[in-house]
Amino acid sequence: MVGRRSAPSVAYFLVTHALFFLLACRLSASQQARNYTFVHDARTAPEISYYDYIIVGGGTAGCPLAATLSQNATVLVLERGGSPYGDPNITYLANFGAPLADASPSSPSQRFISEDGVINARARVLGGGSCLNAGFYSRAEADYIRDVGWNSELAKQSYEWVEKKVAFQPPMKQWQSAVRDGLIDAGVLPNNGFTYDHMYGTKVGGSIFDTAGHRHTAADLLDYANPDGLTVLLKATAHKVLFHTRGKARPTAHAVVFRDSTGAKHRAYLNSGAHNEIIISAGSLGSPQLLILSGVGPVDQLKAHNITVVLDQPMVGQLMSDNPMNAVFVPSPVPVEVSLIEVVGITHFGSYIEAASGANFGSFPDNDYGLFSPKQRTPEALERAIYNMSKLDRAAFRGGFILEKIMGPISTGHLELTSKNPNVNPSVTFNYFKHPEDLARCVQGMSTIERVIGSKPFSKFRYDTLSVPQLLNMTATAPVNLLPRHSNSSVSLEQFCKDTVMTIWHYHGGCQVGAVVDRDYKVIGVDALRVIDGSTFNASPGTNPQATVMMLGR
Repeated sequence: MVGRRSAPSVAYFLVTHALFFLLACRLSASQQARNYTFVHDARTAPEISYYDYIIVGGGTAGCPLAATLSQNATVLVLERGGSPYGDPNITYLANFGAPLADASPSSPSQRFISEDGVINARARVLGGGSCLNAGFYSRAEADYIRDVGWNSELAKQSYEWVEKKVAFQPPMKQWQSAVRDGLIDAGVLPNNGFTYDHMYGTKVGGSIFDTAGHRHTAADLLDYANPDGLTVLLKATAHKVLFHTRGKARPTAHAVVFRDSTGAKHRAYLNSGAHNEIIISAGSLGSPQLLILSGVGPVDQLKAHNITVVLDQPMVGQLMSDNPMNAVFVPSPVPVEVSLIEVVGITHFGSYIEAASGANFGSFPDNDYGLFSPKQRTPEALERAIYNMSKLDRAAFRGGFILEKIMGPISTGHLELTSKNPNVNPSVTFNYFKHPEDLARCVQGMSTIERVIGSKPFSKFRYDTLSVPQLLNMTATAPVNLLPRHSNSSVSLEQFCKDTVMTIWHYHGGCQVGAVVDRDYKVIGVDALRVIDGSTFNASPGTNPQATVMMLGR
């Protein structure tokens, strides 16, 4: 038939599906080197030091927090990772993915697999998750800000403070524009144009990638810091917070024990002063983990690891959530631009629709991209897959994926310590789709994606010979997680959601407001200790949390 486009063979796409997960897992980080005079390797730190504030974690919350506090106090930041600057895999959008492929101890990301069987990652770099995400920048909804009790005007000012350094309007080329128009055609209305604000309908959001494709991260917010008031130590792993208990009505945090990359032990103490504090900003795995290592947590875990009980706090590590992501890979008959998340459809039923395209799969290196766990493959099998991929036409890898993430979620899980070594990941269970409303939102989101794919504005970027059920089937065969597959995944969207669940790295909880910290983020039951990061969230803010985490630090 004249003008009819046929798809590459199914064999092409069996490999493409695996590479689709590679794209979904590909994350990246920051731009030109900054010569911060206050950033040092922890090996240069004295054995004993004193500060007004000690921040554990130089991540998405910790960097703006440190820059703010340094204006009127002495501040120490302990960051277990290295610097993002000068690393092209972190800097350039075109290299999106390399940090997660790096499983070495010095990698800016540390892989973990939840007990649910979903492959995930946590940041290990100055700038935190803002060095490892897809770059989308969008504020929390107004209702969210009101419900958590933040001052709306102060929140607005803090967002703007962040945006001056790290937020940009994305270029919106052909493929992203087709997704935007397809969302509008599918009824995700109105068209809100470009905005940082959270609004029902379809919008173009911000990006922490500038127009040259360079990533800007929370570490850039240290530009605001008072260099005379701030010390940032890299490769400084906090092992525990120390407490005064004798003669105190409540345990009072007063020091942090940390080790440098050689294993040498250091102690940082708080200066005397009623307002001086230790602030944990180590993320949704690191913050509850450090509290438990310090003796603040469920007593059974403390006793199981022979940790001295400072405070039996059973809610530490509880109410962990991860927003499940499900996606469809859409091969394209025409070239597409390399793009990450630029457009979002914000639905009334609680699903957010986003998309990315055009990863460069031209050369597939001989290394572990996290497509499978060791349980799922052998080195020989990987070698065969790499060889087969090298023989495929580049057109086999052309296209993009459209994803949906649910709001909330309602389903929750928990975290448990597995070792007294802070470098060892805790065990985490998220219980994806345990609550039926979460599953219903996924089904509605996937139905919306089906309409986008079938829309006239998107028609240029799909093969006429591939139906949506075929696309779902191909995606369902991809090794995107460690869960068993079901033959009816494309027939039942409920089963598709369960079988192909992935993370979009928006996990949160473990130190929630009202359970572990109060509304001022002070740890309940102890003094001079706060937690300020995504572990305090009861739900993920907006479509993507990084803007709000940076705002919270400010």
